[in-house]
Amino acid sequence: MCVYLDNCCFNRPYDDQTNKVIYLEAEAKLFIQEMIKDGKIELVWSYMLEFENTANPHIERRTSIESWKHLAAITIIGNDSLIKQAQEIYKHNFGIKDALHIACAIKAKADYLITTDKGILRKRHLLPMIQLISPIEFITIIQEQL
Repeated sequence: MCVYLDNCCFNRPYDDQTNKVIYLEAEAKLFIQEMIKDGKIELVWSYMLEFENTANPHIERRTSIESWKHLAAITIIGNDSLIKQAQEIYKHNFGIKDALHIACAIKAKADYLITTDKGILRKRHLLPMIQLISPIEFITIIQEQL
């Protein structure tokens, strides 16, 4: 099984944990990370994750997130076909960065793109070619398979 975590998901543990939903999403994301470290699932890394992460003003967070690229089974770089696919996704009112992340996940043939971005999750029905889910939903699916 192969997953793509977007930048929102990677940053969730650094958000305000007093909000119960944020706390649960962060815990689910940390569980997913453990599964990646244990080799139970594969991680996709992309040039978009690299691009967004380099803009992170928090050095410790940036360094921590960057370390995940070394655990990735697949790394996606940008090219014309990926940009073209992102433009098609963008037409469904996704943000351009979101569209690029989604296109990277599709190119990698990821089973899931995991995000905490509610805007993406509300529009997931528009993109049947990729499963867009929250970390909590992913954990629910995984638990049913075990």
